[in-house]
Amino acid sequence: MSSKQTAKKKKTTARKTTRKKATAARRKAGAGRKAAARRRKPRVLVKEKIAKSGIDRLKKEFKVDVKLDMDQKQLKQEIGRYDAIIIRSGTRMTRDIISKADNLKVIGRAGIGVDNVDLQAATKKGIIVANAPQSNIVAAAEHTIGLLLAQSRNIPQAHGSLKAGKWERSSFGGVELADKTLGVIGFGRIGVLVAQRARGLKMNVIAYDPYVSKSRFEEQGVEGVEDVKELYRRSDFITVHLPKSPETMGFVDAAAFRSMKKGVRIINCARGGIIDEAALARALKSGKVAAAAIDVFEKEPPVGNPLLEFDNVVVTPHLGASTVEAQDRAGTIIAEQVAAALNDRFVSNAVNIPLVSSEQMNVLRPFMPLCEKLGKLLVEIADGTLENLDIIYQGGLADYDTRLLTIAFFKGMLEGRVEETVNYVNAETIAQERGIKVTESKRSQPADFTNLITVESEDRRGKLSVGGTVIGPKYRPRFVKIYRHDIDIEPGTYMAFFRYDDVPGMIGKVGTILGANKINIANMNVGRKKIGGKAVMSVTLDKPIPEEVLEEIRSQPEFDDVCFITF
Repeated sequence: MSSKQTAKKKKTTARKTTRKKATAARRKAGAGRKAAARRRKPRVLVKEKIAKSGIDRLKKEFKVDVKLDMDQKQLKQEIGRYDAIIIRSGTRMTRDIISKADNLKVIGRAGIGVDNVDLQAATKKGIIVANAPQSNIVAAAEHTIGLLLAQSRNIPQAHGSLKAGKWERSSFGGVELADKTLGVIGFGRIGVLVAQRARGLKMNVIAYDPYVSKSRFEEQGVEGVEDVKELYRRSDFITVHLPKSPETMGFVDAAAFRSMKKGVRIINCARGGIIDEAALARALKSGKVAAAAIDVFEKEPPVGNPLLEFDNVVVTPHLGASTVEAQDRAGTIIAEQVAAALNDRFVSNAVNIPLVSSEQMNVLRPFMPLCEKLGKLLVEIADGTLENLDIIYQGGLADYDTRLLTIAFFKGMLEGRVEETVNYVNAETIAQERGIKVTESKRSQPADFTNLITVESEDRRGKLSVGGTVIGPKYRPRFVKIYRHDIDIEPGTYMAFFRYDDVPGMIGKVGTILGANKINIANMNVGRKKIGGKAVMSVTLDKPIPEEVLEEIRSQPEFDDVCFITF
């Protein structure tokens, strides 16, 4: 090695050592903050009533304050003391309140809707917003069927008349459900349950949902239609089961009513505002709509709502989830979600994390820890700023929605290197703010492994890559690429990676130096492309390598890079 090459290497080594020391210092500070947080028992505010079983679950690990009478002003004053809050529909988590929530990690909504939470403000601050979407699905589906029957047979009107001392049998004739067509708008969990129950009543069921596959409709014995106008044209009864969002507000509007057959009957047990209430009132008045059953309103309570003036409209005060069983489930589910968030586990019901189906999650979940490790590994071994990251999903993974895995990569890449606490909520936003650009590529053709995740980029030295997979029934992670070489090693808590000239004695040098410092090697793997070129060595260790030992190895002329990582 010439004197010029030696000087250049020393300069590069010094630069990398300084960078690694700075990273280590940030990591140490972050670890100190996390340790302090662990010593302080997290505080949970239960702002609205949930099942006792949920509160008991939280009390096993956390300090729990139940304050059901706290108003918005008091909440704003006290929210900074809490790590988590559990609410229902009566509490509004506004941007103003969230701005004061300096310690808040999770907002738990004991129910399905989260329109009373400013999701944008929570996401920007890295606060997980979780709900309990499966807690009330049976209750909501059954209430929908109840409203379907009530309005088709005029049950509430007949009940009121008889209670008033009248006997008006001829005034309350109804219509049968058998052989009628029910149109279901939105074929999620509740829509499916409604369809199943309607088919039990011998109804013909058609459904519209552009995000549901044809095979899913067929599985449920339901005809899927591609155009909602066809559903309007053919349905005798129409029920909506859409989430509340800017796109769905007023979804069933005046134009929709014009497309429906005369005498159609409407049910809304989903969210207020999805049906344009003014347009529905006009359709009822004109006779286009024969009857309606409404459980939810755009403004609640619906004081002065014109729908309350119609005798052929059955109304209930937002009772879709109001069963003992649903309330118990909501409290228990949200307690588990809050506990997961406070324990840094993945929160499966988080609404501000890309949602995937339970079937997809079963496939993706084992790869999430691997992607975090790959993100951390890539940053640690890089020499300088990384450019133009490309994440390649190969094999069976190519058939799935991999956004969650990309977010896991961001989390591993950024954690401990930025001031903010990084989690699955804000990792992508933080990456974007720092100009980190990632392209996802998918290749379904078979690789050397059933599934393979490779991340490619460039640093000062040129092309750089890391890769991994999971193997076996326990989904054990494996690193299979590092630097620019193939390897095969299971990640451990303490790992070191060496890039060096492929000459005899290098394994012995590393082993001798580590052994002299009483550092035991648990596992090792070597990768190279050609004899006499460059090689990489990956080792897992029983304990960390002190900085002075790393410097001793770096000082050997054959070594280009030495990296120690704690996973």
